[in-house]
Amino acid sequence: MRRVTRNAVLLILGVMVALLALGALPSLLASGDPYYVTAEPVDAGNASANGTVAVNESAAVNGSALSERQYPYTTQALRNGSSDPYRKGPWGFKESFTHSPFDERSTLSARNATAVSESGVLVSYNGTFYRVAVSQRP
Repeated sequence: MRRVTRNAVLLILGVMVALLALGALPSLLASGDPYYVTAEPVDAGNASANGTVAVNESAAVNGSALSERQYPYTTQALRNGSSDPYRKGPWGFKESFTHSPFDERSTLSARNATAVSESGVLVSYNGTFYRVAVSQRP
């Protein structure tokens, strides 16, 4: 094999290994306190947990239609009450390359802006209304 060809092949292999490592590395980084997506049932007839805002049933995001692949933290929280922990990476590197609960909250907010409140996003799932929020306690 000619020297130029060998160097080109080594360069291509090096770039492929670097890209593969860049894709795997962010999910392994973890620092700081964990964040959880929590889903608390809300009584549709009464005021919300903070007692100030009544639940608007028509404003709720349909949680039954959420994809488990696109919303893994939210769907797990709707089933179990809380999701697996998510830890932020150092220097903001991880958030640029991985999916986070904060991404899910902003996507739910974009789906239906009227479902958003200070305490979370109103989601209906199997006939029950939940207040879905990102918190540091499960």
